[in-house]
Amino acid sequence: ETSRGELGPRTRESEKRARMRGGSSPANRERGIEAKGYRHGARAALPLAIAVGGFGISFGVLARSAGFGWLAPIVMSATTFAGSAQFAAVSIIRDAGSVAAAVTAALLLNARYGPIGISVAPYLTGSSWLRLVRAQLVVDESWALASEGDGRFNSRVLIGAGLVLYASWVLGTAIGSIAGDALGDPATLGLDAAFPALFLALLVPQLRGRTPIMAALLGAAIALALTPITPAGIPIIAASAACLLGLRR
Repeated sequence: ETSRGELGPRTRESEKRARMRGGSSPANRERGIEAKGYRHGARAALPLAIAVGGFGISFGVLARSAGFGWLAPIVMSATTFAGSAQFAAVSIIRDAGSVAAAVTAALLLNARYGPIGISVAPYLTGSSWLRLVRAQLVVDESWALASEGDGRFNSRVLIGAGLVLYASWVLGTAIGSIAGDALGDPATLGLDAAFPALFLALLVPQLRGRTPIMAALLGAAIALALTPITPAGIPIIAASAACLLGLRR
């Protein structure tokens, strides 16, 4: 079929058909990923931004009631952008806990971003400073929306989604912090249920096959068992051990 390193007729015909179909080669797959740009990520994040904004309002109200004033919660959200960790830190300080305990709880809750960061690192191109700035937009929701399957991620979708979610989080915090007294208890508006519902919506599309379902159920069981008896942050870290089921092929 081949002569002097040239492709034979069957090989050329196969490649021609692959190009006509859009192809399954790495280059064609990469072009398919890049076809989804910043706008796609922003549009995909809009429904989630509603829940994130509601969660931000809840955080602003909580921080204000804990004696943080109105400006500090907004600055914290703008510079930290880590909802669950911020809630844990503020809750501990409100309950007269130490700063060390608050920081430790926040670090435990955010430890999941270690493996998440490793998974998207190859797709955040550019200079070191540019990659550092883009990495701040890697949160659970933007990471899930940017996933293309097979361990691949679309950096443009991640950035577009991350910007929308960041704006929603900071705006929600500002509303809760400044107008918290007028809003009353966020639980009466159902905002306390918004974030669990958001994570459930992100989880369901990932449950393809027996192993992911088993991992999800095991992780939920571990978290539920540890929540009443361990400090904040421990259950979610321990539950991530369920991902080890994915090592089996």
